[in-house]
Amino acid sequence: MFDGIDLSKINLNEVMGQVQEMANKAKEDNADKIFTSKSGGGMIELSINGNSEVVDLQIDDSLLEDKDSLQILLISAMNDVIKQADENKKMMAMNMMGGMGSFGQK
Repeated sequence: MFDGIDLSKINLNEVMGQVQEMANKAKEDNADKIFTSKSGGGMIELSINGNSEVVDLQIDDSLLEDKDSLQILLISAMNDVIKQADENKKMMAMNMMGGMGSFGQK
């Protein structure tokens, strides 16, 4: 795994600092990304940013009379949009590991 790397020349504090910087940058970048899910043919529209913070929720007025349908559609939209954000986080983590040179490679 560490073939060809002189481990005595690696400054662990420096590496950890770089990892922290990349994580902070990723969090900032994620705040600008918006993921949206619709359910019930667009009766529910939920948007979150890449940090999984809800930024918008639209509910069709007709659902206000039908609590059960509202709950089902909200759960569906929430699960879908959270999955989108999680997949984005995984992709960003893989990209970060690839950016760490030999440490991120097998």
